[in-house]
Amino acid sequence: MYCVCREHVELAIDKFVDEYEDAPDLVNLQTTSFSAWQPPEQCEWCGKPVEILVV
Repeated sequence: MYCVCREHVELAIDKFVDEYEDAPDLVNLQTTSFSAWQPPEQCEWCGKPVEILVV
């Protein structure tokens, strides 16, 4: 699972496919909320605001 900005979505998809050998689902964190989980505020690679969950 990766929480990233739009700039790093392709990188996260590539890493997910390499690790799990399957296509990920993409979740827009701007329009989706979770009751039991709070996403990090910053992209894992650059520190920009998180926009996409790759899972």
